[in-house]
Amino acid sequence: MRIGVVGGLGLSALALALASCGGRQPLKPLEGQKMPAVPVGAAAAPSAQQLMAPSMQSRPERSVELLTHSKTRGDDPFDLPPESQP
Repeated sequence: MRIGVVGGLGLSALALALASCGGRQPLKPLEGQKMPAVPVGAAAAPSAQQLMAPSMQSRPERSVELLTHSKTRGDDPFDLPPESQP
């Protein structure tokens, strides 16, 4: 019985420690370090939130275009049978 209580308290402490890991404060550079340089062609340096947002290239939108009609496949000149074993 005592092992169950101690194990439950230990598990609760671990869950609390893991839940408190994530910070919700705005990002800022460490002391003595500067923000990244302004990208070429940009008018201003991006903020920390803009740097953390994924780009369209890394998270593309889905294309859910349905196939409306089927077509027969044409002849493929590169669709060759496998070579025979010597």
